[in-house]
Amino acid sequence: MGVWDLVLVGLVLALGLCGVLVPGVPGSWLVWAGVMWWALKDPRPVAWWVLVGATVALFLSQVVRWALPPRRLRPGWAGRRVVVYAAAGSFLGFVLIPVLGSVPGFMAGIYVAERIRLGRHAEARAAVRTAMRSGGSSVLAELFTCQLIAGAWLGAVIWG
Repeated sequence: MGVWDLVLVGLVLALGLCGVLVPGVPGSWLVWAGVMWWALKDPRPVAWWVLVGATVALFLSQVVRWALPPRRLRPGWAGRRVVVYAAAGSFLGFVLIPVLGSVPGFMAGIYVAERIRLGRHAEARAAVRTAMRSGGSSVLAELFTCQLIAGAWLGAVIWG
């Protein structure tokens, strides 16, 4: 598989990761489709194992999302600033504290955005709780799974 093909697969994965955060965009499906495209173009065993792992991970993610309480989306929690801060925090957490840092990074991003907006610690902490209860936990589950898949793909491309 050529460099440009890998760049295009990486762009599809990045678009899918961003799509997780945008309502109405099938981000997890884009991530899975990117991995499938890569596995079909580069038929090595590692590519197929990454595809199987991605399929199982996305299935388990959907099961977890269905087990979570239903989303009670409120227009106030998911402003653009909160989503950008949460995504940046999740990405930084995923990179700085490998894999598991995504979860506290996501919540820290929401906290920072709300602390800037509200100005007080107690109110920002309550806003994080509200955000996680009103759909943030579901978004976090899907984003974390897509980050795992993208990380597995990147690892397989670099070391595979």
